[in-house]
Parts: sequence; C-alpha cells; structure tokens
Amino acid sequence: MNLVVVSNRVARGAANEPMTGGLAAALLPVVEKSGAIWVGSSGRVRDGAQKEPFAEIEALGAGALAMLDLPAAHYGGYYEGFANSALWPALHSRTDLIRASQEDYLSYREVNAFMARALLRFQKPDTAFWIQDYHFLALGSELRDRGVTQPIGFFLHTPWPAHSTIEGVPHHRELVEAMLAYDLIGFQTRDDCENFLDYISSDLALEIDDGVITSRHGTTRAAVFPIGIDAEKFALQAAKAMSHPDVSRLRRSLNGEKLAIGVDRLDYSKGLVNRIKAFDQMWSLHPALARTVSLLQIATPSRGAIEAYGNLQSELAKLVSDVNGRHGEVDWTPIRYLNKGFSQTVLSGLYRTAQVGVVTPLHDGMNLVAKEYVAAQNPADPGVLVLSKFAGAANELDTALLVNPHDIDGMARTIATALYMPLTERRMRWEAMMAKLSAGSIQRWFADFVDALQETHADKTATEMPERPTLWPLRSANRGGARYH
Repeated sequence: MNLVVVSNRVARGAANEPMTGGLAAALLPVVEKSGAIWVGSSGRVRDGAQKEPFAEIEALGAGALAMLDLPAAHYGGYYEGFANSALWPALHSRTDLIRASQEDYLSYREVNAFMARALLRFQKPDTAFWIQDYHFLALGSELRDRGVTQPIGFFLHTPWPAHSTIEGVPHHRELVEAMLAYDLIGFQTRDDCENFLDYISSDLALEIDDGVITSRHGTTRAAVFPIGIDAEKFALQAAKAMSHPDVSRLRRSLNGEKLAIGVDRLDYSKGLVNRIKAFDQMWSLHPALARTVSLLQIATPSRGAIEAYGNLQSELAKLVSDVNGRHGEVDWTPIRYLNKGFSQTVLSGLYRTAQVGVVTPLHDGMNLVAKEYVAAQNPADPGVLVLSKFAGAANELDTALLVNPHDIDGMARTIATALYMPLTERRMRWEAMMAKLSAGSIQRWFADFVDALQETHADKTATEMPERPTLWPLRSANRGGARYH
C-alpha cells in the first residue's frame, strides 16, 4: 500500500524542533517508520496563480515529507480566517468567538481544492489518502471530484461538539455533506462520534446503520480511534533528558522545592486563565505551600494575528504578574511563565522533573501532553497528573486526579492533594495509567485506522461497485480495538 498522510502542519524530525504535543509530534514517529508520504504546508506562501502546486520533498525516515507553498491570496482567509476563527472555536464549543466572512470560507475551499490538485501527483493504483484534522474537512470531496476512487480516510484531532453548536459555523451543512465523501471518519472519543452522528441524523436526516451513513457519496463509516503515544520510547527519552543542560539548570534552581508543570499552546481552549487562578487560590488556602512549590507554565504563542489570541496573551501576562506580586518573595517566584517552545527532548526531562503535571483544558480532543507527562515519570517516584475531565485523555487516564476546569476552588484543592499524595498511591495511579498508554500506543492507533480504512473501502467497493476488484484483502475490522458505532 502507498499511504499518503495529509495535514496542515508537518514536523521535519529535528531533535531540537520546538513542540508541545499535538498532531505533528504524534504523526512524526509513525510516518518515519511506516514509509508513508506526509504532505503539508511548508509554512511559506506564493503569489500568483499556480497551475502546478510546488512541493519540496525530502526523506523522513523510511518515508518522505512533501511541503507545499500555499497560495498567498487565500492563505490568510483559509488559516487565520475560516479554520481558526470559525471552525476551531465552534469545535471547542466557543461559538461566541466565531468570526468569519464569506471570503474566508471561499478561501478555505480554495485551499482545500489546491491541496487536492497537489495530491494527484502522489496518486497510484494502490494509494490510500489519510487526511488529518479540521483544516481539510472538504478535501475528500475535492479529491472525489477529481476522479479519485481510492480509499480516503479522515481523522479529527479536535472534539466534535453538539449539533446546536456546529450550526454556528457558516456553511456547516455544506461542509458536513462534503465530509461524507470520506470512506472512514475517525474521532477521538465516543462522545465526539455520537455528536457527529446526531448532526447527521438531526440536520441532514440521513440513514445511519451501526455507524455507517448512507449519502449521495455512498456509505461512510464513523468510528472511534483514540490517539496514543510511544510511551516506552518517551520514557527512555525522559530518563536520558535529565542530564540535558536546560533540565539540569531548572533542577538546580528549585533549591529543594517541588514543581508543577503545564505545557500548552497559548489558546483559549487550554484553560490557562483558570489554571493560574487555581494556583493563586491554592497558595491562599494553603499558606504552607508557599515557597515549597512553584508552577512552570510553558505557553507557546500561536495564531497571534487573531484578536482572541492577542487578548488572551495580554490577560495571562497580567494575571501571572498579579499572582507573582501577591505571593512571591525576593528569592521565590511562584509562577515561572515562558512564552516559547521547547523540543520534545527537553520537555520530556521537564515532565520527569515535575511532581505534578497540570493539564486542565476547557475542552480538548485528546491532549497528548497528559500522556507524555505520565510516560516521562520515574517509576520509583512518579508524579501526579491533574487532568481536566473535558480532555479526551480522561476517558483512558481515569486514575489521574480528574477536575472540572471551571471550578477554581476545586482545582486548587486537587492540586494540593496531588502535592501531599503518598508514594504508594502515586505509584498505583501511575502504573494503571502507564498500562493504558502501553496498550493504546501511537503505532496501534495508526495501524488500526489504516486497517479499518482498507476494510471499509473494500466493503464499500464490493457493495456499490461489484464489477471493480478490491485493492486489498479484507482484514479484521476491529483489529487492536478500533471501535465502530
């Protein structure tokens, strides 16, 4: 099989490349090993009409990386406009932040069409396309319009909200109908999948049978594939990273105090304001914890041209300053706040150093930082994960200390509980989570989805076009735990 993976962002595999979990960090190791071609934006744009999309291709382990210069005339409307000012807030249940124009939507569709034209050069008889995330909801439809009959799958890394929320997106009906050109649509959680099927039933009034939707495109299967990490590899990396200069400097600076850590993109979905307020409240409720624990909050800036993100950055900077001014001493800073990214190597060492990992998004598809924090811990003396119950990871990491990120007082009490937790309980909770991570690895996720895509397309081809030979033999639909609805 010739697999082509498509996403907006790509990772080039450099050991020192800044990352904060997420799609690119997750896909990198499996693309390197699988031999797939990974296609995405180069981060550059080109002026003028492009008859042939330009791609820079380089080796990536056993596979290859193809980076496209996207059209300058449409990039802003596609990325900062429709994708991140309409789709992103809606998918994270923030309809109050939706900002998009008709021009933004047209640019989004133009870039999806541009990417479809670019992908044709990678098409072979045995090609399967696997499209990633909300940037390319309509890409499958654009490929079908250009005659592609091979398997096309889609995976959504964000949540999918209730149908009343997605209705806040301009052209929502047209976009969801376009998504049904995919053979297989994957979601992080059962709730996400059920919300999608509820929209299909309520708004499109289409037939659904055990997760299989029948539309003008034929049949589309919706299923759940929780994304994982390579926990064993991350654990080894974390142990080695303790000698990294950045990690060593941090450890020396602690002077015996405990450390809590948060690592996020600077985004309103991550619950950063409430997290800082919870630490403020914790130091007020538990004065004995002053000077004994500090928070290292890494918040990597992103999408700075979007008003909501600029406002958040200003609000957070002021809040951190206020909290440090209220609780700090001349020789102690309660919150160490950094607006820059770090490599996965350094992050793994920082996670291992911290006694508490704080992952408290208001709404998140999965949140791989939670899984990375767990994997990085010292088995003999593991830290405690404080995790939002609204992160997809909470469905698996149920022995973390689960919190409601809207409950400031509750989070403050839970963080204090984590800091006082005895070793026996910490080990018990960590071992249970580590077992879940090992069973649901990134390699398992990758193989499960690709196998299900092949089998789904083979079934669809046999049912709808019996005269065409199938591309691959049937495989088990439930290999390794892919869960159909």
